[in-house]
Amino acid sequence: MKTIGLLTSGGDAPGMNAAIRSVVRASIFNKLKVMGIRHGYNGLLNGEIGEMDISSVADIIHRGGTMLRTARCDEFKTEEGIDKALNIIEVFGIDALVILGGDGTFKGAKSLSDLGVPVICIPCTIDNDMGYTDYSIGFMTAVETVVDAISKIRDTSTSHGRANIVEVMGRDCGDIALYSGLAGGAESIIVRETGVDIDEVCKKIIQGRNRGKLHHIIVLAEGITSPYKVSEDIKDKTGAEVRVTTLGHIQRGGTPTSFDRIMASKMGYRAIELLLSKKSGRALGMRCNEIIDMDLEEALNVEKTFDEDMYNITKTLSI
Repeated sequence: MKTIGLLTSGGDAPGMNAAIRSVVRASIFNKLKVMGIRHGYNGLLNGEIGEMDISSVADIIHRGGTMLRTARCDEFKTEEGIDKALNIIEVFGIDALVILGGDGTFKGAKSLSDLGVPVICIPCTIDNDMGYTDYSIGFMTAVETVVDAISKIRDTSTSHGRANIVEVMGRDCGDIALYSGLAGGAESIIVRETGVDIDEVCKKIIQGRNRGKLHHIIVLAEGITSPYKVSEDIKDKTGAEVRVTTLGHIQRGGTPTSFDRIMASKMGYRAIELLLSKKSGRALGMRCNEIIDMDLEEALNVEKTFDEDMYNITKTLSI
């Protein structure tokens, strides 16, 4: 093995650059050439590939986003697209791929792995929706971003005596809402896994108001229901003044936390260790604060479970 290809695909996540830096420098330390592939699988099909050196990844560990850029690629999902990718990999003399991304990215990597391309996958997604790993790179940074926003929103909500709905990302996984809601001291958390109970939210608002509480923070995971409908329902039932804040893509950006930088650095290093040990078709992850690797197909089949114990803690502490 002489040449490693490296790409990022799907949604960007804080910490991707730290993982890129780790893969590149661990490769060069071990006398391997690294070919950076820009714009994900789309760039792979278009041959947007160039050699990376130590200087290519200087001063990026603290930067959000991905220096290799990312893009969606429907063509890669076709048989013709996969064949084209195999040809490009051969033309550029790439012996193995390290691929950063989420569930959809991993499925694309498996298609290449099934056809004999050595691949190692690193989980990078703010949603934390991959069941085989405790955390994915970028998740904790997104949580910190939301917690900071909640703190600022609470200040103004208290000043005006309002309730405020904070809509966060996590359409199919409520972890951002759950973790940020607990850390931010939110009074109510609404996620797909538990459903919407407006009456429970309204009851808390009324009980809080009766004891002199000046604010009520509701963290809502996107895609369950309209935050404006929730706002109207609450107003109709309680008479409370309600504001809506949708954080949107602000959650994807920003300086990665030290946790994400460390996890990304460990996983990038481990990816090269695995390839040098002639292991491939593996998904890296974290369990009980240890970096683990698992068969890629097995990792994709692990169902994500919702932390009901943590959810119950938030309900207890928000009385």
